[in-house]
Amino acid sequence: MQKEEITLDKIAQPALSRLPLSSIITPSYVIDENILVDNLRLLGEVAQQASCRILLAQKAFACFDFYPLIAQYLDGAASSGLFEARLAREEMGEEHEVHVYAPAYKDDEFAEILDIVDVVIFNSFEQWERHRDRVLEHNLSGDRQISCGLRINPGYSEIEVPLYDPARADSRLGVPADVYLREKKAGRFDGLKGLHFHALCEQNADVLERVLGAVRLSFGSWPADMHWLNLGGGHLITKPGYDIDRLVRVILQLHEETDAVIYLEPGEAIAHDAGYLVASVVDLVQSDPPAAILDVSATCHMPDVLEMPYQPRCFLIPSPERRGKASTIYAGAPPDACPYKVQLSGPTCLAGDIIGQYSFDCPPLPGDHIVFTDMAVYTMVKNNTFNGMPLPSIMRVDQTGKVSTLRTFTYDDFKGRLGTIAV
Repeated sequence: MQKEEITLDKIAQPALSRLPLSSIITPSYVIDENILVDNLRLLGEVAQQASCRILLAQKAFACFDFYPLIAQYLDGAASSGLFEARLAREEMGEEHEVHVYAPAYKDDEFAEILDIVDVVIFNSFEQWERHRDRVLEHNLSGDRQISCGLRINPGYSEIEVPLYDPARADSRLGVPADVYLREKKAGRFDGLKGLHFHALCEQNADVLERVLGAVRLSFGSWPADMHWLNLGGGHLITKPGYDIDRLVRVILQLHEETDAVIYLEPGEAIAHDAGYLVASVVDLVQSDPPAAILDVSATCHMPDVLEMPYQPRCFLIPSPERRGKASTIYAGAPPDACPYKVQLSGPTCLAGDIIGQYSFDCPPLPGDHIVFTDMAVYTMVKNNTFNGMPLPSIMRVDQTGKVSTLRTFTYDDFKGRLGTIAV
């Protein structure tokens, strides 16, 4: 599926109008705590109504300054490997669950993983058998009892972009139904306590219902001694219009079928619409249409714009010199909707470093700010310093409106990734 394209709606404008975005040094990611808390409250209510547990998928949002806040509403975090597992344990504490799944575990990392996590999900029967004795030994001697499970490939999804489809036929992620049924019959599932699958991407509860139907059809009855079932991520629960009643009904029915703990591990739903990427117009290039060169890059700072691909919503805030006492915010519209058409572009040498074509009721000029919305997820965790581009600062707007800088990045952050820095 494709992410939501720009429209003429001004859903983000009320939130923008109360933030001091025009005074922020660019480029910066700005996290709005009010919206984050609204999302978390809704997710907490869903977990309570559905008697399920919800984990933060750190692959989407790993800004750990917010982990204590997130931990007030969610049950823990899902990790994609050792470093994310460490981050969750360090920043959420011992009282929250840490789950880990990876396509394969390196022997020299697995011992440390065992000291951190509560649940280990294996990608194959071979991985389970390779590490099973170490898990059993740890459970005999360790304080934390680790529950192990297996990832399966449902063989069904409604994701239209192959790059993001983990359930496609050639996927390396999870055990397909024929292998699962054969090896389960041979006793290779013995000792495993749960199943995990992931087949959604920013989708609604009706898609989850159809995926579950495909799993029931292909994989047969649930294991009799299954303790937990993880439905993965991609549930965009906090997007307006999401069918929460249907989700709750599906999960309650599933719990009745399995008598297992049901987990969800959304990423985008947690910080949906809670972040902005604030850029400045640096120059205008006379082309057709004119190209505004920004101090943010699609390829460096919002790579999903090119990978998905999609065109994010944005707003134009004229510079103080231009607007005087006025505080008008101009919504970016499709290219032919407003008088001033412009291509918003990044500053790198990559010819395709183009965020998209927009139009505005006011022409963007050097010194103006462009604010891109829904930029908290899959941005900070995926950004890079190609061409030596500086990473945007990370800023927080708390529930009282106070702005604080969580992190700024310097030349040393760029240089330190590529070699030894003399002390």
